Amino acid sequence: MKAGVVSIIKGAIEGAREAGAITGGNMPEIVLDKPKKEEFGDFSTNAAMLLAPLEKKAPREIAKAISERISQSPYVEKCEVAGPGFINIFLKKTFWLAVLEDIIKTGEGYGRSGLGKGHKVQVEFVSANPTGPLHVGHGRGAAVGDALSNILKFAGFEVSKEYYINDAGRQVLTLGESVRLRMEELSGKAIEFPQDFYKGEYIKDIAADYIEKYGSADAPGAPRLKDFGSSAMLERIKSDLREFGIEFDSWFSERSLDDTGMVAATIDELKQKGHVFESEGALWFRTTAFGDDKDRVLIKADGERTYFASDIAYHRNKIERGFSSIVNIWGADHHGYENRIRALIKALGYDDSVLKIIFIQLVALLRGGVPVAMGKREGEFVTLRQVMDEVGKDACRFFFLMRRSDAQLDFDLDLAKSQAPENPVYYVQYCHARIKSIIAFAAEKGSALPTAFDAALLSRLDQKEEAELIRHLGSFGEVVERSAEAMEPHRVTFYLMDLAALFHPYYNKNRVVTDDPELTSARLLLCNAVATVAANGLRLLGVSAPEKM
Repeated sequence: MKAGVVSIIKGAIEGAREAGAITGGNMPEIVLDKPKKEEFGDFSTNAAMLLAPLEKKAPREIAKAISERISQSPYVEKCEVAGPGFINIFLKKTFWLAVLEDIIKTGEGYGRSGLGKGHKVQVEFVSANPTGPLHVGHGRGAAVGDALSNILKFAGFEVSKEYYINDAGRQVLTLGESVRLRMEELSGKAIEFPQDFYKGEYIKDIAADYIEKYGSADAPGAPRLKDFGSSAMLERIKSDLREFGIEFDSWFSERSLDDTGMVAATIDELKQKGHVFESEGALWFRTTAFGDDKDRVLIKADGERTYFASDIAYHRNKIERGFSSIVNIWGADHHGYENRIRALIKALGYDDSVLKIIFIQLVALLRGGVPVAMGKREGEFVTLRQVMDEVGKDACRFFFLMRRSDAQLDFDLDLAKSQAPENPVYYVQYCHARIKSIIAFAAEKGSALPTAFDAALLSRLDQKEEAELIRHLGSFGEVVERSAEAMEPHRVTFYLMDLAALFHPYYNKNRVVTDDPELTSARLLLCNAVATVAANGLRLLGVSAPEKM
């Protein structure tokens, strides 16, 4: 929508140049704002004020020359110069009706753009250690990562979704030992569980499965406990994610970094570049040379490799795969990790702007406004599956996307389950379902939904609320693009909540199926356009658009 107005303004500036009213060769960046008051038009631009220093003329004089030519557009009702040189643009109804025509013609593709120009983007998210089930914090990261991937694809980027499996290192060994102790406990032995071992009930389940399949760890052909445990947990994680509506394009194993020699090769490259040194028997990466607050250990004095050593190999591999952008979605506890990864990228000779990190803040579960305890017993916590089972996938995903990812989220379980206007996901989904019900009712009464655009018919939409709805529908594509650029999927959530807040009062005030066939058809087309955009937005969030509720 804004792109069409920007095009009109650019054409007017070129026309003013051709007429000699302005002489500069540079086209300013056209910024459009929505005036706070309706009497100031549909859009306002400060283009004349940006041109004034270059033209060495008064902004109002330049604005007058531009506005005269803007007014000549068949889509512009009038154009006014205001204040020090703002240009206020009033659009004709035909401009807004063209929005409905676009929605009718493009349907599920409405809002799609070529912003990304096919650039390859990798989005790595969740990446929870396969040592326990996904908790609600992982769930929020999963919702953000998947919705962002959908939005980027819709905006024209080529997206690859990846899960990094931490299947090497001390935590997997500890998992294996935790399973071993639970197996001994199940066989009747009294055990003493170390403080740093995994204590959740899921460990007992894995131990019981192992005993059922193999009897003991000494049985012929029995897998190592750490391998069995991490594989069993990964399958549980994959199952939870599928239930949550997420399928990854790639599952990248940390273990493969060693198997293919990537870790050693990356350390060797850093050595050759002079960025690695030995001190106190350990091997260090001089990250302070690239903005980090202190240097980082790669290999400890006892020969044990740090997690960071694997991470540098993994991120080197990401860059070498040719992505224009690599997006890491991390928990808030990883804030201190950013500088060392950026240091690696710079040390390898790349621009660290290729890396975008999105931090996911904590989730506070509430029930009736009262905080829910995050752990009932030692080693246990509220899992993503528990929340999904209670409120459903749709409400779970929508609520996770109702705030900026870097802001703490209060998740009210009772609100998420309620079928009331106060429940945002219900309010948005009901908007879509209500419209489908209206269209079905109209068909029963002999008023079928028109299948083609008819400008004369749609001209019957002359109420203020109808104009507001159409304007909001017209901004959907821009919201998708801005959401993709800022990597903020919550913008789509906010848009849908605003759309529902416009539609429901409109419906409550106006009959759609009336005694006037033309008015009925026009309103059916408008309602169907709202349903189309609502469904498109919900699809980006990974939330269903039900036809009945």
